[in-house]
Amino acid sequence: MRALAALALAAPVGCSSPPARPFTPVDLPADPPGASRDAAGSPAPEGTGGPRRTDGAVSGPKEETVVISPDVRVVVEWPAVSDPDTAGMVKALRDYRAGSYSAVVTQGADTAYLNAMRDEGAWQGREWVGRFLEHHTSLRGVSRIYAMNVAAADGRGATFKACIDETGMRLLDADTGKAVRRQPSWTRRPFLQTAGMRRGDDGVWRIVLLQYEELPGEPAKGCLR
Repeated sequence: MRALAALALAAPVGCSSPPARPFTPVDLPADPPGASRDAAGSPAPEGTGGPRRTDGAVSGPKEETVVISPDVRVVVEWPAVSDPDTAGMVKALRDYRAGSYSAVVTQGADTAYLNAMRDEGAWQGREWVGRFLEHHTSLRGVSRIYAMNVAAADGRGATFKACIDETGMRLLDADTGKAVRRQPSWTRRPFLQTAGMRRGDDGVWRIVLLQYEELPGEPAKGCLR
């Protein structure tokens, strides 16, 4: 497992680019008055189905839309060629990202995103969602996942890369539903997401480690279009 983590940490970095960092929320407002401290999630309430996919998940070229709520969607641009393992990794990243948005929108009630994660990845996922809950913030808008590829693979472990564009999203005050005045950097430019993946005994790929590269770092420039 540590070997896989090291593989994910070894993403190429240009001389002018900062090293890859764990994927955690950045630039969230710091401790606003009355912020909630309860970051613990619980199973989704009966009758809530979590994110809904509007297209079947198959190899591309294909664009798939996952509806989290009337105001939140994730658009997945599937690779033109997708073998079963690559498709499994796309699904893991899709289910994590869509599921984590659902966790934020439901203020921690929907924890299905953890089904796509394990080990340190699961800890990172909980931390990411927990930060939104701590600051009593939410989200709206459209996120896109594109330019996905398997950067390295070794047996049951792999390093998977994808571009994430959240410029169509806005950070909200969860109480008022209005956009906060100071919007974080991820609402202004895309970034490169790197996920360490592992295929379990059940044949399902899950995320074990998350990192990201921001612009103007060289690795993230491929996300501009």
